[in-house]
Amino acid sequence: MNVGMIVGIGPAATNYYYKAIIREMAEAGSDLNMMMAHADTPTLLRHQSSNNSQAQLDIYMRLTEKLVKAGVEAVAITSIAGHFCIDEFITASPIPVIDMIECIKREIARKKLKRVGLLGTRVVMETGFYSKLHSVEVIAPDPGELSAVHEAYITMAAAGAVTDQQRDIFQSAGKALVEKKGCECILLAGTDLALVYTDDFDAGFPIMDCAKLHALEIAHWAQRE
Repeated sequence: MNVGMIVGIGPAATNYYYKAIIREMAEAGSDLNMMMAHADTPTLLRHQSSNNSQAQLDIYMRLTEKLVKAGVEAVAITSIAGHFCIDEFITASPIPVIDMIECIKREIARKKLKRVGLLGTRVVMETGFYSKLHSVEVIAPDPGELSAVHEAYITMAAAGAVTDQQRDIFQSAGKALVEKKGCECILLAGTDLALVYTDDFDAGFPIMDCAKLHALEIAHWAQRE
């Protein structure tokens, strides 16, 4: 299947998805047929913070129409922040949308989790992942740490690189959610957190890499006839 990705939100996330999908396709012995369309990080974050679903949906639809003309048969948004209007996009899209949130729900059910913590942008954390994870209790960092995590995240996403200070902020918030709030697992609810939680980095607490789950799902769609 020819899959499409709306990318660029942010650049490091695009690189992460691309590498993960290529690796999965190579391991499966399948050729990858994929197209990309570029969106804009500051625009997305502005629309997310003001909950302007229609403005972001218009961008997604314009990019999807271009992908469809190029032969794309299913589309994915490679951004957790970008899923704030996913329901509207699923309804309006002329082709199937590979929804990250559904991937996460399945993994939560598989692991039988009851209480999870969130690291990501302010809106994702404050809304408990857009209030869509109904089967589990979703916990955000305390207000002070939440603000610090948000600021570190958007700065990191814009730069496409993480500093030691930013990594310490994410680690401190994650540990507090596990040790003080009783979370069984920390959801990396920001795609660019792949910059921090690399394969060779030991967080010291259980994590669920939401972007990785989504990338694997996209690869599985790409392997369909």
